[in-house]
Amino acid sequence: MNWRVTLSFVVLCLGLLAVLYKGFGSNPREVPFMLKGQEAPPFTLQALDDGMRMSMKELKGRPVVINFWASWCGPCKMEHPVLEWGAREFGQQAQFLGIVFEDTEDNARQFLSQMGASFPQLVDTNSGVAVAYGVAGVPETYFIDAQGIIRGKHVGPIDPQSLAQWMRELSTSAPTAKQ
Repeated sequence: MNWRVTLSFVVLCLGLLAVLYKGFGSNPREVPFMLKGQEAPPFTLQALDDGMRMSMKELKGRPVVINFWASWCGPCKMEHPVLEWGAREFGQQAQFLGIVFEDTEDNARQFLSQMGASFPQLVDTNSGVAVAYGVAGVPETYFIDAQGIIRGKHVGPIDPQSLAQWMRELSTSAPTAKQ
């Protein structure tokens, strides 16, 4: 009877060690993501500043970086200067877009007047686009290649190094020029 208890304890410990081994060393920002490798969900949204409509379809052929954010989100405020830098630094390589998530247009405009808005900001009035992309909270940043395929997402405020790495990855997934 005693050896069964010992064996059960050893098996339980080995199972726990396997779970811990799998968990440690993984990046907590890498969330399992069902849309990775899939075509980006289509959308047409209104721009916050001028009311013009912008669609994902018209951006095909160019990499796209989409950031879901809100004025009430503290981490979004920390992250915004990084996105502004990214849009200036990599704006020739990819189209940067902000999508306002569960916020009022007035609050979003006030946030952008203080923080800057060098790339288009779109309004997702009923959160339909956020749902289609699987947004769980803000900030979340999505990286879409020139063919319209989602290559990945970053959960939480993105740092300059991660953004630069994603931009390198998007540039290597760009279509080769036809000869």
